[in-house]
Amino acid sequence: MTRVLVLNGPNLQRLGSRQPDVYGTTTLGDVAAGLAAAAPDGFEVELRQTDDEATLIGWLHEAADTASPVILNPAAFTHYSYALHDAVLIVTETGLPLIEVHISNPQARDEFRHVSVVSPVATGVIAGLGTDGYGLALEWIVRRAGRAR
Repeated sequence: MTRVLVLNGPNLQRLGSRQPDVYGTTTLGDVAAGLAAAAPDGFEVELRQTDDEATLIGWLHEAADTASPVILNPAAFTHYSYALHDAVLIVTETGLPLIEVHISNPQARDEFRHVSVVSPVATGVIAGLGTDGYGLALEWIVRRAGRAR
């Protein structure tokens, strides 16, 4: 069984009620249910959310230690957390895929959101496609795992 960790940073527990014009009305619970339903046999999806940078970094270390692919929405940590950058690098240097996901398109928003310190060390980035980006990331991870077998 391949466990895919879906890790979410600050304020994402407020999906569905926070700025619905930007983030939509889908909740993080809805995202979790959709991913669980979309996961094929042999894949388990575990969605987590924290407002704490240290917890998120610990989960990335866990992913590296347990060989778990990652879907990561770092939220506001995207733009300044070099500690998160380093933890993502720990994951990707092991050869594990880590897909950075953003619900909105950071390039179409405030200028401070235009820079990601995570993107340079992520395997790939999906942005601006709403919560569908999570499912697309899972689909890619599943396809990649099939090629690796």
